[in-house]
Amino acid sequence: MKWKKYTLKTLAEAEDIVISTLADAGVEGVEIEDKVPLSESDKKQMFVDILPDAPDDDGIAYLSFYMEVKEEWTPEETKTREEALLSKVTEELDGLRNFMDIGEGTIQKSETEDKDWINNWKQYFHQFYVDDILIIPSWEEVKPEDEGKMIIHIDPGTAFGTGMHETTQLCMRELKKYVKEDTELLDVGTGSGILSIVALKMGARHCVGTDLDPCAINATKENLAANGIAPEKMDVMIGNIIDDREVQDLAGYGKYDIVAANILADVLVPLTPVIVHQLKKGGIYITSGIIDDKEETVVEAVKAAGLTLLQVNHQGEWVSVTARKDF
Repeated sequence: MKWKKYTLKTLAEAEDIVISTLADAGVEGVEIEDKVPLSESDKKQMFVDILPDAPDDDGIAYLSFYMEVKEEWTPEETKTREEALLSKVTEELDGLRNFMDIGEGTIQKSETEDKDWINNWKQYFHQFYVDDILIIPSWEEVKPEDEGKMIIHIDPGTAFGTGMHETTQLCMRELKKYVKEDTELLDVGTGSGILSIVALKMGARHCVGTDLDPCAINATKENLAANGIAPEKMDVMIGNIIDDREVQDLAGYGKYDIVAANILADVLVPLTPVIVHQLKKGGIYITSGIIDDKEETVVEAVKAAGLTLLQVNHQGEWVSVTARKDF
């Protein structure tokens, strides 16, 4: 499969409007490359605590879009379609220039093979074990020697969580210690739903997930189905449980045997004093997503909320903190 690639050079501050303008020209998807620093809101929706150093922002953005070259097209037809697309893009950009500065607005052309966004990444994700739990994508077969073991079917997708990251594995090990047949679990930052699915496979009665990303709803539904878990075993709600009273009310108070939160340390600090209200007396609070130099920050937040510290575990440079509500 061949694709024509077009890379538009513009200003970072104009990229949102330029992308909208490209959409008006019939462009269905755009790849963005810029050096704009992440906002605090962006960081809170990402997984890592400490991001690598980024180059200084030069104010430039490169927006790439593609045109598929179908096998049945003749060279003349390909050229005609390309000219029509670029003519429409140029027309829309020229109109936009009357209202704002978009920088150079130049377009570079190139050609690429097999631009398969949907399937190419599959070569990098294969089945693996987390202790005695096998995590396997849908396109791989369970080996005969693995039959009868706990198997979690997870496909990487638009929501976070495959089990490969150390913090997810730390949470999974803590769940193994505390999940029982009647466990009610609250999974904050549920993503793909992997922690809830692990808990349900271990015998938990029901799970509730919260997330900021609407993609979490479909991701968890798909992964529940892939694991043969009835949809009514898990509910997912979108919103910030830290400051959204509606989400807090929907989740409920004093009802969870376990609250799991595999997110940022900087989010765990304000989350912890809120989440104690969702926990039952004797309930277990399992946290991770903590880079090692933020360990004390989370431990202090746990203690300040009145929780009893039970365990601090490490894997690589990552940390999980487990505590109990005794009041």
